[in-house]
Amino acid sequence: MTAKRVLVVDDDVKTVELVKLYLHRDGYRVLTAYDGVEALRQAREGHPDLIVLDIMLPGIDGLEVCRTLRNESEVPIIMLTARTTDQDKLTGLSLGADDYMTKPFSPRELAARVRAVLRRLPGERGPNEIKYGKLTVNFLQHEAYIANEPLNLTLVEFRLLGVLIKEPGRVFSRAQLIEKALGYDFEGFDRTIDVHILNLRRKIEPDPKHPRYIKTIYGAGYKLAGV
Repeated sequence: MTAKRVLVVDDDVKTVELVKLYLHRDGYRVLTAYDGVEALRQAREGHPDLIVLDIMLPGIDGLEVCRTLRNESEVPIIMLTARTTDQDKLTGLSLGADDYMTKPFSPRELAARVRAVLRRLPGERGPNEIKYGKLTVNFLQHEAYIANEPLNLTLVEFRLLGVLIKEPGRVFSRAQLIEKALGYDFEGFDRTIDVHILNLRRKIEPDPKHPRYIKTIYGAGYKLAGV
């Protein structure tokens, strides 16, 4: 099997070398770039399977690199940056980044997220849109509706709904939902997924206290119920 290629982009040489070391240990081929111009060249010529992309880059910043690449390909992108505000995170994700890590970071956790994102890549992309009862999820346009009314979902809520609607009736554990919806392995505090499910129910259920769609399977997790 051909090794997956990961492009690591950061203007700090030590950071690049550290990430490169951990990714090599996992068997990946690693491409490197230290500015936005070189990042675009490597992405276009090297055809990486995933990109780890810093925001603060000389020449062309990481957000512009992400925006440009999203117009050209669907390569997964993990943003890596010292910016920590919610708005900064939302900006990167809204441009099409698949995940977001802030500095200082654990290279081991970054490597785990790379594995998780690459593991989620389907052999085929599947349907662009799924309808289930009054629910509609359009994956191409990243939109969801209930009875043809648009739902104002957060990124995590949209991904959660997407996971559930693809396999109605299947029970997902909290850990499975975190990995599939958030895109990385998560250690501890998996009950935080309950908060996201609660918020999602408030937006799609006629009566959130007596949910019709998202059912709790006590001791096991959650599933999308029959309609």
